[in-house]
Amino acid sequence: MVMSLLNTPPAHLVADAIAAPDGAPASVTSLRNEQDLARALAPWQRVAERQRWVKPILLLTDLAVMWLCFLAGRVPAWVRDDMSFWAAMDVWWTDHGQLRIALFLALSLAIVLWCGAAKGHYTAARRKPWWDEARDVFLIVGLAAMTDALVLYLGKWQLSRLWTGVSWTLILLLLPLARLAVRQRLLRVGLLAQPYVLVGRPEDLPLAAAALASEPLMGYTPVAAVGPDAAPGQASGHPVKLGSRTLAPTPLTPGVRAFLSRPGPYQVVIVLGENQGPWLRDLTQELMLTRDDVIIIPALSGLPMLGMEVSHFFSHEVLLLRARNNLHRRAPQLVKRAVDIVLASLLIVLLAPLLAVVAWMIKRQDSGPVFFVQPRVGLGGREFPFIKFRSMVLNADAALEEWKDSHRDLWETYRANNFKLADDPRVTPVGRWIRRTSIDELPQLFNVLRGHMSLVGPRPLLARELPDYGPAISTYGQTRPGITGLWQISGRSNSTFQHRIAMDLWYVRNWSLWYDIVILLRTVRVVARQEGAV
Repeated sequence: MVMSLLNTPPAHLVADAIAAPDGAPASVTSLRNEQDLARALAPWQRVAERQRWVKPILLLTDLAVMWLCFLAGRVPAWVRDDMSFWAAMDVWWTDHGQLRIALFLALSLAIVLWCGAAKGHYTAARRKPWWDEARDVFLIVGLAAMTDALVLYLGKWQLSRLWTGVSWTLILLLLPLARLAVRQRLLRVGLLAQPYVLVGRPEDLPLAAAALASEPLMGYTPVAAVGPDAAPGQASGHPVKLGSRTLAPTPLTPGVRAFLSRPGPYQVVIVLGENQGPWLRDLTQELMLTRDDVIIIPALSGLPMLGMEVSHFFSHEVLLLRARNNLHRRAPQLVKRAVDIVLASLLIVLLAPLLAVVAWMIKRQDSGPVFFVQPRVGLGGREFPFIKFRSMVLNADAALEEWKDSHRDLWETYRANNFKLADDPRVTPVGRWIRRTSIDELPQLFNVLRGHMSLVGPRPLLARELPDYGPAISTYGQTRPGITGLWQISGRSNSTFQHRIAMDLWYVRNWSLWYDIVILLRTVRVVARQEGAV
């Protein structure tokens, strides 16, 4: 009931159907003035009243998970020692339990205080993507675990090290997962939905809305779009498609400006374009006098945003952003390479039986070679032998050459779809299975050990693809190509070559070890769901 109320605009606010970009009719929600804005936002007032329970729910979830993990840390003592289960759980009076509980209480309270006050994890106005929250949690839990161990060592307390280690390990793993589960539940019942009003030039708004929609756990829902003021009777720019809705921008009249200045159950998201003019800057300064929940999206497209250092000049309205390219620095390069070697070696050992079975299946199928080796372009523009399990018939390259003349339409589809076909007739039955499950990529672990590739990075290019890559090829050559990357978790074969270039560039400009971990974890989900595989 809550979500249907929020997603359905009042009937008098919906204009006549117009032709959408794809030719299909689309209803445009037209909010002409501050009265229309007030009516569109009125249903959210009741939701805002219910959302006052979200903060205590999230806070109590963190405390409950930490204390359950604290108690679960005693389970190994029950398994290892000759005692009953309840004796192992009797932490209040045995093994200096009072000291242990007091110390853990102080640390758990410090964690929720830091997450709430310093990072705003429980506050609607300071929401951030779940992966960023998880990084914060890993950091503070790691620091708390080290503090716990240091206090126990300096105090010479004879407390169970096993208990301490198991408790903090469980917290590190389960606290982010518990947050994820609770937020998904709150989102389903409508308690995380956060309405917002986009303000900016109509051509700048869809990209900002798409970025906010890409993180559904943040709950951001567009309700209205506001553009520059227009002549009487004229719209403030062309209609803007924001998610599933198409909105006609509301002109920024004095009445609308006064309405936005009053705090309400919504947030204002200001999108600073490259040529927005002084009107948006003046509005931003005005809103910040009365609101503390204004979100500003600056025009930084194409710049390395991750790790930017922010400096302020006293008494001057100048913001200094110091950009850093992490992959140009020696220390991050060494860390990335060390992680590649350790994880690739471990995966080869663990997956050796699977690799042997797949090799046998391919050889048994047509007695041809097990591996497909192809020159690819890697670090510094140098070619290297790229290894995959062979998934096609033996004369696959010859068949491809024939397509250029005999099946021109098939060839054009193949080229436009990033040199892939959803139903490629050259793929063998075994090849279809190993492609669908991405098992054909596993031999690239040996490329990683040899230093040709990384676990995470841009997809390795063919020499024929270099001209299509354009000027961005210099950025591509700054790092080793990867077995997986942003492109693979963003649709893979369902995306275009230009989208692949954009993903590669974003990764190189914004690399961090944490993002590598995130991409690896999301790759597991993509492979398990067989998303975008051909």
